[in-house]
Amino acid sequence: MVSTSCSCGGSHIASYCPDHEPFLATMPQEPTALVEDLIAMGVYQPNALSLARRWTQSELQAQLIQQASGGFPLREQMLGELIQEAGGIDQVMTAAFGVHAAEFFDQVITSGEFSRRRFLQRVVAAAAIVGMSSCTQASSPTQDAATPSPTLGDVEKKDLTIGFIPITCATPIVMSEPLGFYEKYGLNVTVRKLPNWAAVRDSAIAGELDAYHMLSPMPIAISIGLGSAAIPIKLASIENINGQAIAIATKHKGKVKDAKDFKGFKIGVPFPFSMHNLLIRYYLAAGGLNPDKDVQIFPVPPPDSVARMTAGEIDAMLMPEPFNQRAVFEKVGYIHMLSKELWNGHPCCAFAASQSWIEAHPKTFSAVNKAIIDACGFASDPANRPKIAEALIERKYLNQPLPVVQAVLTGTFEDGQGNTLNVPDRIGFDPYPWQSFAKWISSQMVRWDLLPKTKANFDQIADDVFLTEIAAGLQKELGQTPPTEKERVETLKYDTFDPKDPNKYVEEQIKKFKV
Repeated sequence: MVSTSCSCGGSHIASYCPDHEPFLATMPQEPTALVEDLIAMGVYQPNALSLARRWTQSELQAQLIQQASGGFPLREQMLGELIQEAGGIDQVMTAAFGVHAAEFFDQVITSGEFSRRRFLQRVVAAAAIVGMSSCTQASSPTQDAATPSPTLGDVEKKDLTIGFIPITCATPIVMSEPLGFYEKYGLNVTVRKLPNWAAVRDSAIAGELDAYHMLSPMPIAISIGLGSAAIPIKLASIENINGQAIAIATKHKGKVKDAKDFKGFKIGVPFPFSMHNLLIRYYLAAGGLNPDKDVQIFPVPPPDSVARMTAGEIDAMLMPEPFNQRAVFEKVGYIHMLSKELWNGHPCCAFAASQSWIEAHPKTFSAVNKAIIDACGFASDPANRPKIAEALIERKYLNQPLPVVQAVLTGTFEDGQGNTLNVPDRIGFDPYPWQSFAKWISSQMVRWDLLPKTKANFDQIADDVFLTEIAAGLQKELGQTPPTEKERVETLKYDTFDPKDPNKYVEEQIKKFKV
């Protein structure tokens, strides 16, 4: 039998498909009409259609705002403020079109000529992303970037720049440059160090780089428009779990045993929309303090945190590593508690990209996301941690002393209180974006008035922002074993979180802890 190339893009045994070419000749030749027929035939996966529908609806809403602003930036800013005051774009659309606003948009997408064509174009992009994460032949588990791997095909863009903050949470993103994981997937990636999380957010909104290292709450906040313009950002994979700590200035040594002893402290966190801010609030509230009244919590860029503690500007901090360990190294602080003690397995940072960039570069997106997920697998092996630490300490990456980074990655460390601890899972690298992560984050943003309750559609946020199925598909290709469920009950230090009812969880927290 001879395998021949076919105009469908596949390869078939010639004698088995004599009617294939005549059949294709009867199909519409105009691209969007062809896609419409293929949808009717059930060729496209339901999750691809769902993704395309969400993208199109978001675009229609954005274009309505732009049209209403008349192209005037000040008018657009005013509209944005009005939308925020109204409780979000969904509330505005419901006010304008009634309780059936969602159905209204669905009808426009299927019947309006412009919106129908945009939807059909997005089906192709969504199918490419979903398809590449689920249909590529699986490879065996990789232990080194030099191991050959099936390619994802020609990427739309080979030369990429990814922004990062110099912390150990960025390990898979950063190490993939010196250890060759990007190159393995046909990419030439430069990682660019950024000074703080506000710079990451602003760069993402401006579209200045290709993709980003972000705090896991940031894609949610930016997509909704909390503290910035609303730009759809997708969380593609989790970079690290655990890996943070509460550090306290040495001058307070012996005086702090529990959360209640933090009263009056000035506490640094890296960004308002961070796991660090949410976890320190969770800890303080459970200890009987009001985080908005009994302490001062404010953002401090991680690279500045040790200097700020040295200068006496902060009494404590819940920061990414290696800065808690660096405070111990410099003898200006000690480790009070690892973040895993508050929630073992909690997410911290993530790999993220804008919806528009993903749509324009679906093959590139799959390739770079796969490289990073592959790197997560490599970093999960304790035997690889010393090699990774040596790569990360370079000036253009973390620029930290080797003993500091080794202490974080290996889990053998001094706590600044005279103890040498061995905590192998001090930091982990599990790329699976549990949707229960998204729901817990959103619930705490509601609890602390960072997210208006009217905008808190927990299921929609999790589905829209966390690309769970895509990450799972790439994990399978790499021989990893992702969970079969999208969400789970999360066990924290003081309670358990059921993602099926986040509102009830917040109500129970407030009732139990009085704040």
